Amino acid sequence: MSATDRLLLLDGHSLAYRAFFALPVENFSTTTGQPTNAVYGFTSMLINLLRDEEPTHLAVAFDVSRKTFRSEAYAEYKAGRSQTPSDFKGQVSLIREVLDALRIVSVSVEGYEADDVIATLTTEATSDGTKVLICTGDRDALQLVSDEVTVLYPRKGVSDLTRFTPDEVRTKYDLTPAQYPDFAALRGDPSDNLPGIPGVGEKTASKWVREYGSLDELVAKVDTVKGKVGDALRENLGSVLRNRRLTELVRDVPLEVTVPALQRQTWDRAEVHQVFDNLQFRVLRERLFDTLDSVEPEADEGFEVTATRLGVDELASWLAEHTRDGGRSGISFHGTWGRGVGVLTGIGIAAADGDATYVVPDQLTDSDEKVLADWLADESVPKAVHDVKGPLLAVRQRGWTLAGVTNDIQLAAYLALPGQRSFDLADLALRYLHRELRSNIEDTGQLTLDGGVEESDSAMAEAGTVRASAIRDLAVTFDDDLTQRGARDLLLSLELPLTFVLADMEATGIGVDREVLEELQRELAASVLAVEQDAHAVVGRSFNLGSPKQLQEILFDQFGLPKTKRIKTGYTTDADALAALYATTEHPLLGLLLRHREVARLKTVVDSLLPLIDDGGRIHTTFNQTIAATGRLSSTDPNLQNIPVRTAEGRRIREAFSVRPGYESLMTADYSQIEMRIMAHLSEDDGLRDAFRSGEDLHTFVASRAFDVPPEAVDAELRRRVKAMSYGLAYGLSAFGLAQQLKISAEEARGQMDAYFTRFGGVRDYLQSIVERARSEGYTETIMGRRRYLPDLNSDNRQRREMAERMALNAPIQGSAADIIKVAMLGVHRRLTEEKLDSRLLLQVHDELVLDIAPGERAAVERLVVAEMGSAYPLDVPLEVSVGVGTTWESAAH
Repeated sequence: MSATDRLLLLDGHSLAYRAFFALPVENFSTTTGQPTNAVYGFTSMLINLLRDEEPTHLAVAFDVSRKTFRSEAYAEYKAGRSQTPSDFKGQVSLIREVLDALRIVSVSVEGYEADDVIATLTTEATSDGTKVLICTGDRDALQLVSDEVTVLYPRKGVSDLTRFTPDEVRTKYDLTPAQYPDFAALRGDPSDNLPGIPGVGEKTASKWVREYGSLDELVAKVDTVKGKVGDALRENLGSVLRNRRLTELVRDVPLEVTVPALQRQTWDRAEVHQVFDNLQFRVLRERLFDTLDSVEPEADEGFEVTATRLGVDELASWLAEHTRDGGRSGISFHGTWGRGVGVLTGIGIAAADGDATYVVPDQLTDSDEKVLADWLADESVPKAVHDVKGPLLAVRQRGWTLAGVTNDIQLAAYLALPGQRSFDLADLALRYLHRELRSNIEDTGQLTLDGGVEESDSAMAEAGTVRASAIRDLAVTFDDDLTQRGARDLLLSLELPLTFVLADMEATGIGVDREVLEELQRELAASVLAVEQDAHAVVGRSFNLGSPKQLQEILFDQFGLPKTKRIKTGYTTDADALAALYATTEHPLLGLLLRHREVARLKTVVDSLLPLIDDGGRIHTTFNQTIAATGRLSSTDPNLQNIPVRTAEGRRIREAFSVRPGYESLMTADYSQIEMRIMAHLSEDDGLRDAFRSGEDLHTFVASRAFDVPPEAVDAELRRRVKAMSYGLAYGLSAFGLAQQLKISAEEARGQMDAYFTRFGGVRDYLQSIVERARSEGYTETIMGRRRYLPDLNSDNRQRREMAERMALNAPIQGSAADIIKVAMLGVHRRLTEEKLDSRLLLQVHDELVLDIAPGERAAVERLVVAEMGSAYPLDVPLEVSVGVGTTWESAAH
């Protein structure tokens, strides 16, 4: 160790617990339901500390359990602490995974607390003159403060830290750090269940220590302390001395590591990605990589690029020389695109032979533009791209086409690691090629076509050729990777062709009647105001309906309603809690609050749609192929898959989406009960297959068989229960979950499930086998071979293991449904093109397709849509397709 070394020690449990209460758990959880607020807060704080403090050595200390030498000496030690919140459980192990990936040492010792480990490491470090920083939420660590040791204590959350130096301890307590444990023994500590002295507060305790110098001196002269407080001190002297023994930190804990072994290490970048992918920390990962270096360079080289600067009419000869030998070129498109439009400003091309060039479309001569357009459209010339859907808008806007694409790096990376959240090209180059997106370009000629090289053009050209080179090399890597995973055909036959279909749909957009939306906006605004006034009348005064603090005061104090789940700021007032409370109390204010939230949410949807209507009266959403790990498409900017349909007002929003001039109607087509049909196919259950083949109502048929009653005896309530159970089983629903959903006892729910499985044993056997197989292989598969990797199936953490099991049950069914609708989209798009129809696909919403129908084409389009959707995959039971037609999205419903 040297004088310039700095050791940073963190109290893992203390800081994780603070992070848990600082961040709302409802805002931090994975799509599988794993809470991550403590992990996020801890990791965010860790990044800040590494950035600001720049330690050379560091470690995180953790408690092993509440059973320590202190609890053995005093059975009531920490006995008053509340039970660990269920949402916190499992998060400490996730924090340890983050630390392992960052190569940060975790230390814990049976029988001791984290503070004892920290005190021991601090003692060792300071003996060599090393500076020490301790970050903890436990004030007992203040006894360690010295000229070499600073304690960073979180004041609020995990971001606002007080730096406790010896001077700061004196300022705060008017004591030296060495006197702090004496003061703490006299004051007591409710969090550790260490009793104080009745009638003696912090001021008196601090005064005694200052006057007598130490607790030992105070005890020696205890008879000189006068008054009631003196009597109280003498009566409680035993507990004070016990407090002092328990407060003293152990500085010689037997450790298996020494301070030199805590030196910062190089990260395993791939492991960091895997952990952050599982936690779905996309923004935090970007902050980590942008803020900190991995101690050693993550890549020691960039791309060796030979960039040829082309003159006028030299493009044809360069393409012929470098790209016509069958080798695949990487292409990097530069420009802006979105909401149905795009502008192309540059194209980087990296040939398979290592040469590269960059062209600026606006600087091309007519002859060179034709050469480039023909080359892009040539299907015999293989090409690789990254996230091609956006640039397609710009390419097509110039009147060009793109063909011969045999790999899209973003889609390939998604199929390889569907749980990942970042598919940035620079990140993929580092992860898979161990190279940075930089180069030392060897210029062999003139880059710009007019001979005048602007500095900005040169920078763009360098970036474009480097990106194109990375794309070219990554394509080879992913060809091999996807072949090994059995996903190469999924890329070439499904995801890549679908990208071109989605680009068409985004460019087309869907028609919207602005006047209808504006009228609805006014009505919803009036409804929001009316509900607010009604709520104020019930309460007897005005208040903010969106303020949790005010709602808690009104609901639980003013009206005395039963308290909901306890949270850091009191009791939750989220929608689920209010709905449950309303069901039991029927208090009128609760109904108004729920109504207000629904109307306000609808108004927010309408408000967000209006600015996105283009001059042609259409909205252009963006479809995402790489967001959902199951393979489902998502829609953003705006999310048209999330337009409400369960309420009359929500359906009115769909009425605003309407046919535009040149088309006669909208058509909707969707699958009926596709998840249950896939369940019947995968489980091979004869009873469930008979249900679909009978032509009867599925849930009535299943209820009749499961409960041995004739179909006509199945009432609405029994049908509802069976429907909830049938779909719930496909999503890993437990008996407890079913009981909560149906508001019945767990015993009754378990009996209902047992009756179901007695008649549909194939479903039970399938659900058991799919989890066992996934646990053995590490992944699940859809009917088309799409994999979902689930490493947590073998986790020692029960909560994470059970979540992974639910995902294993759900992924093959939901993923297969996603595969089927994608195949159907390709078929419908292909047939519309082959039959030279003017009708076109507009939207995909879960299991539904929405189309614009050109005049006179309704019958032909309905025929081909039903045929393509119905034959998308040969299930053991028929795929049933329902079709509706109308002038609006709502009137086309069926």
